[in-house]
Amino acid sequence: MTFIGPIKFAIDLLAVLLLALGIKGLSKVRSAREANRLAAIAMLLAAFGVLMNSQGTIGISINSWVWIISGTLIGGLLGAITAKKVPMTAMPEIVALFNGCGGMSSLLVALGVALFPSSEGSDGVASELVRNFSIVVSLFVGAITFSGSIVAMAKLQGWLSTPSWTQSKARHFFNILCAAIALIGGIYLSIDGQNGLSLIVVASSLLGIGVTLPIGGADMPVVISLLNSYSGVAAAAAGFVVGSQLLIVAGAMVGAAGLILTQVMCDGMNRSLVSVLFGGALGASSVTSGGGGGEYTNITSCSPEECALTLEAAERVVIVPGYGLAVAQAQHTLREVTRVLESADIEVTYAIHPVAGRMPGHMNVLLAEADVPYEQLKEMDVINPEFPATDVVLVLGANDVVNPQAKNDQTSPLYGMPVLDVQEARTVFVVKRGMSAGYSGIKNDLFDLQNTSMVFGDAKKVLGDLLLELKELGVGSKG
Repeated sequence: MTFIGPIKFAIDLLAVLLLALGIKGLSKVRSAREANRLAAIAMLLAAFGVLMNSQGTIGISINSWVWIISGTLIGGLLGAITAKKVPMTAMPEIVALFNGCGGMSSLLVALGVALFPSSEGSDGVASELVRNFSIVVSLFVGAITFSGSIVAMAKLQGWLSTPSWTQSKARHFFNILCAAIALIGGIYLSIDGQNGLSLIVVASSLLGIGVTLPIGGADMPVVISLLNSYSGVAAAAAGFVVGSQLLIVAGAMVGAAGLILTQVMCDGMNRSLVSVLFGGALGASSVTSGGGGGEYTNITSCSPEECALTLEAAERVVIVPGYGLAVAQAQHTLREVTRVLESADIEVTYAIHPVAGRMPGHMNVLLAEADVPYEQLKEMDVINPEFPATDVVLVLGANDVVNPQAKNDQTSPLYGMPVLDVQEARTVFVVKRGMSAGYSGIKNDLFDLQNTSMVFGDAKKVLGDLLLELKELGVGSKG
């Protein structure tokens, strides 16, 4: 029927609009959940739109429907299980895996079109060249995204370490060689549409491994954002391959959003994207640099009881969450502590650094899970001027993002990185299991300051003990 064509156009347009609204909504903590639902609906509409041909009919064989329905059910089931079972500490690994799945999907689409070309839609030499070039881009970026994401996930999970050879100049030779082989394969593929397939897929996959493997843990948030951008670019290229305007637009939006987020993360770490990708691990570079080393000479430790006494007398408290809080799964216990403080008319806010945790927005999601009010979450630029008027800062598992070396020590690898100025507060309590360094492997000068006290122990246990002490002191129950 001729009226179905406009229906397909309307479905595609609605999917694009919902996806745009979803991406925009994800920039705010308050609207993130609803935005995620909008994006999910957009993807559902997009999938339905792709199944419709240009005439608005669904001309798919019964055998194909079996594969489509089976894949949808299996993927949906795995997605539901993942959403329910994966802890917040493993969320960065899941995001990396999802990026890899996006890259692999685009790769498989392009591979299928290259191996089984259709005679439909061929409009001459120019159209053939565009199709072949789109296949090359989709294969190249998709393979890099997949292999790079798998390596990133394995490194975050602790399954892979950084080999010593990747910190030498040999890695640059390896990456250039892989890129050159992929380029040769791409030229062959662009000419006839089939030769060079295996060459470009294998070389691009090795390139993704070679680029990602040397990158250290401190730079992983940037890598995850960049791989997300790559998955969008691969999807847009796949859109050209299959002639789907919807896929082109959606992929371009994801690619642009990921690239913007990557730049934001680089700014938050005072690192250029070039230094992240080709400079190796930050932790490795700090070992040979002049700054950031030394022993602690003025460590003061205290008990949860002493911390509770100080909190009882405070008027304004700032919480600085970090990866240690996520590891201990202590966000709900922290919320219990802050409720007690708030009931005693003590002002409580949360200082959120853009690269706290292992991925962008990690701390926001962690605290939202514990029903922390959105209004209490303050970004670094907003909270930094308020630290001098703060009575107590409670640092929970954060390290590099509160290191004064970033502002005071020009020889430190962290110098110039924007950090939270917690040392300006009257009293600072740092909850840590031990004196281990953060991702950068650098000594934290905050721990040596006169107004800093260390509360050693697992964050959940320390906060549980702190909650009991506050209740015994009658905090929140007076009057």
